[in-house]
Amino acid sequence: MVFKRLLGSPGGGGPSVDTVLEPGPVRPGGTLTGQVRLVGGDTAFEVEQVALELVARVRDGEDGNGVAVPFERFAIGGGFRLGEGEARTVPFGVTLPWETPVTELEGRELDVRLGVRTELAVTGTREPEAGDAPNSALGPDSGLDPLGVGPLPAQEAILGAFRRLGYGLRSAGLEHGRIGGTGQRLPFHQEIGLTPAPSYADRVEEIELTFLTHPGGMDVVLEADKRGGGSGDDGDDTGHDALSRFTVGHDDARDWAAEVDGWVRELVEHREAYGSDSAYGHGGPHSSGPGIG
Repeated sequence: MVFKRLLGSPGGGGPSVDTVLEPGPVRPGGTLTGQVRLVGGDTAFEVEQVALELVARVRDGEDGNGVAVPFERFAIGGGFRLGEGEARTVPFGVTLPWETPVTELEGRELDVRLGVRTELAVTGTREPEAGDAPNSALGPDSGLDPLGVGPLPAQEAILGAFRRLGYGLRSAGLEHGRIGGTGQRLPFHQEIGLTPAPSYADRVEEIELTFLTHPGGMDVVLEADKRGGGSGDDGDDTGHDALSRFTVGHDDARDWAAEVDGWVRELVEHREAYGSDSAYGHGGPHSSGPGIG
């Protein structure tokens, strides 16, 4: 018996795999639904497992294109025989991690790439042939089905408040590493870069916003790039001299414009009062807002 782990459509007489996601974006913590469509190859195979892997392209200082980072895996089926040329469908409904980054805002696609990779673990009697492509030949994005993720209502409300206050969307990328002092679970986080509102344009270069979402709500992490402060080498955070964290609930009803304006004012005033040598930074964010002591 030969055990093979097939990604996407392996060719060479093996089964073909086609994953179809339900149209439209899903939200963090929501259910991703679809089906995996299998068609048997030139002989029968025992399908041990059908699995889905969520993959994100994360910035890497050494590679301008970033690196593919798997961040969740689901076993959705298996334990059946797939006959020669047989068509079979495996439906699925899986829950996205709460910290899943968003790929679009208000209908605008962000520079964030997420995908779903389908894996098929099979055993069969067919021996590998000379023309078969080995799994190692598959690139990091081979067989990835694009995954669209929209914002949660609270995320949408906060970003809408920033927009109304005069902040502009500059960038939205995924960064390696965890923010100290938070309950972050994924090995990367999303940073949304905002140009400052006119009232802060002479004091900060950029506001960076990160949502760390969990079932009970989310932490809103704000970081300020000081104007004229300069940055260190790539990957160095010496240009980031203020970081604050605030907690909100998923169903909170607030005057979000006033709330956000207060957050930024506190962040900027704290930086100016304590300077870049403040104890608050990636190692231990300043915490404020309801629910945080």
